[in-house]
Amino acid sequence: MKKVSIIFLLSIIISLTVIGFQNEQKDGGRYAMNAEQEQYLRLHIRADSNEEDAQTVKYKIRDELIDYLTPIVAECSSRELAISAIQENTEALQTLANGVLRQNGFAYTAVVKLCIEQFPTRQYGSLTLPAGEYMAMIVELGKAKGDNWWCVIYPPLCFVGEVSSGKNVVYKSKILEIIQSFQAK
Repeated sequence: MKKVSIIFLLSIIISLTVIGFQNEQKDGGRYAMNAEQEQYLRLHIRADSNEEDAQTVKYKIRDELIDYLTPIVAECSSRELAISAIQENTEALQTLANGVLRQNGFAYTAVVKLCIEQFPTRQYGSLTLPAGEYMAMIVELGKAKGDNWWCVIYPPLCFVGEVSSGKNVVYKSKILEIIQSFQAK
């Protein structure tokens, strides 16, 4: 009887493992995102620390990455094309970030990768992106333990402006403005 119970339990464990593996394969091995979340590609830059110099260089890297990505993303008509373009340029983006770090005297390096990331609810003007998992280009600077910055690469909806006590926060698309000026040339 004990042998039958063990075989029965093993059969259940194997069945559940196979079912879980099949579900993972159907979803491409990633988290399930809803249709709204699948429209967006986000950018998340994590500073090394909260020291003033580490935060300052984070913003310098942000500016350089946005300048580099703007003409590339301007040519993309879908999130999937934007993802492919970033995959093709990951090494160049990492080299760019590392160059900014070196120019500013930092010994640590940057890592650029694409993955699914959890984001909090964020409002961009009249558009609200609910909390959840989104595909994102992650830029980790050094230990990546400091305050971070994020925006939406595709479609281009970056948050610019600082929150200060009692003042209204202004949301606008810096990447869209750069794309429009790029296309106007």
